[in-house]
Amino acid sequence: MNNAELGILGEKMAISHLKELGYEIIEKNYRFLKNEIDIIAKYGKQLIIIEVKTRQTAEIGEPWMAVNRSKQKAIIQVANQYIQSKQINLDTRFDIISIVHNRLRTKIEHIEDAFSC
Repeated sequence: MNNAELGILGEKMAISHLKELGYEIIEKNYRFLKNEIDIIAKYGKQLIIIEVKTRQTAEIGEPWMAVNRSKQKAIIQVANQYIQSKQINLDTRFDIISIVHNRLRTKIEHIEDAFSC
């Protein structure tokens, strides 16, 4: 499985995970300029912006560790544009779903409120 296929599979797993928890999926792969938000969901009275990171191994670190400050700023920029364009008036939370998936195991870690503006 190449990285693109693994990424698509990871996003599908993340969506299933979120739906099981009662999240309402609003958008997938929302793009603005050259950046993207993987999943936009609603949970209760909050808008949840979710970055999904999937790897086959955690040898070089957990997948969530790849969401550095630069990536966070890009996600925040896209989120701000989305919220303004859709005129959304909800509290917003930024989550990361970190997935390690290979033939031996699948580990999903949902980090709520992983970073903020």
